[in-house]
Amino acid sequence: MDFSVKKGSPESQKTACLVIGVFEKKKLTPAAEAINGATDGAVLALLKGGDLKGKPGQTLWMHTPAGVPAERLLLVGCGDKTTLDDATYRKVIQGAATALRPSAAKDALCCLQDLEVKGRDLTWKVQQIAKAMGNAVYLFDRMKSEKDKDAIPSLKKFHFLVADREAVGAAESGSKQGAAVALGVALAKDLANLPGNVCTPTYLANEAKKLGETYKSLQISVLEEKEMEKLGMGALLSVSRGSREPAKLITMEYRGGKKGDKPIVLVGKGLTFDAGGISLKPAAAMDEMKYDMCGAAGVFGAMRALAELKLPINVVGVVPSSENLPDGAANKPGDIVTSMSGQTIEILNTDAEGRLILCDALTYSKKFDPAQVIDVATLTGACVIALGKQATGLLGNDDELINDLLAAGQTSGDRAWQLPLWEEYQEQLKSPFADMANIGGREAGTVTAACFLSRYTKEYKWAHLDIAGTAWNSGTDKGATGRPVPLLVQYLLSHTT
Repeated sequence: MDFSVKKGSPESQKTACLVIGVFEKKKLTPAAEAINGATDGAVLALLKGGDLKGKPGQTLWMHTPAGVPAERLLLVGCGDKTTLDDATYRKVIQGAATALRPSAAKDALCCLQDLEVKGRDLTWKVQQIAKAMGNAVYLFDRMKSEKDKDAIPSLKKFHFLVADREAVGAAESGSKQGAAVALGVALAKDLANLPGNVCTPTYLANEAKKLGETYKSLQISVLEEKEMEKLGMGALLSVSRGSREPAKLITMEYRGGKKGDKPIVLVGKGLTFDAGGISLKPAAAMDEMKYDMCGAAGVFGAMRALAELKLPINVVGVVPSSENLPDGAANKPGDIVTSMSGQTIEILNTDAEGRLILCDALTYSKKFDPAQVIDVATLTGACVIALGKQATGLLGNDDELINDLLAAGQTSGDRAWQLPLWEEYQEQLKSPFADMANIGGREAGTVTAACFLSRYTKEYKWAHLDIAGTAWNSGTDKGATGRPVPLLVQYLLSHTT
């Protein structure tokens, strides 16, 4: 999708589709008023017919409108003008994006950014639209031998219309940011939607190298199992023992900031398939365990967006990647492994393997002398029960970092919710035979998983994002969502201003 900004008045624009907003009670936005005047009242006449009530996200098409050069109009409901907030605005633009996707229009010109949203500027509004449009035209058909041509969106170009020269810069900034996030989300979705027999740890490592070839600002390195053995990564390697696919530790370094500035480190869980190991998962919906690398996919996506935007900041992406399968060499319940930190772990459940590969990656991250470390993982089913599909679970050891991530989630619409990380929960990880157990029982599973990780992050500021409920959809809408790429990119943007 190509995004650009145009300056002018809506009634004079030649386009395949002009997108304008209308409020409830037949009230018009400025762009709709201009079109209504140029079409001799056709917009209001259409609204009087009652087919569009103006509810947020409702849409209605008007083809070959007389009096304007636009081939078609897309009228989008915007709700009550006096109560237009972030959530309502996203409903509005989502409605527009949903309607545009199957249309025959090859280009569109949008005026929805002229809506007044409390506390939000033009850059934010344009960014939200660009992200929504990029998401709307996403299609994953790579694994199909016959492509459904009708499913491929016609829309290739999307323009934002502003009235004056002063607004062009702000709109272009939002367009650039939204387009970069959309590219990052698309990459995250592509990687996560691939099957486990294609997207292996080696495949992920090769994709990282391709990113490094595309973006010269990214420096890629990959540790093999022998190198991990030398570093003492016994926790990570204990997971990969049950698989024929060798584990990889992938590092992507972006140095856009000052040479002495400490980097932000993003750590993404890369379990390319998780059968549960000896603690085998139930067969139902096990195919969805290819999504257990959505944390890694999110880090890949964030690094791509970062490189696209050329942000003046230092960021390192670290991805520990493995499979978790049952095998004669696999971890067994009761086994004790030694992590890179030297701490020992009693494995009570081999299906709690994500924290085992993450803990060594978190220890490894100390080498970068980080300003903050943020890990991203589809870590616990308990988080799905606690927060559903709406919010990502957020825990950590630094209040400022937590608040910054919450704010980034609110701004981006990719929201998170903080859960407690109190010392009392650490008691559940006690083991009579090792320094800790890898699970803490049924109660507070998301919290105790974070408690486990916290034992490897005491030397730096750290936050944990549990995306088990937000990283993919099940059922008829099955597929990766690309979260938390928008949150991560917004967080990185906030550190450059």
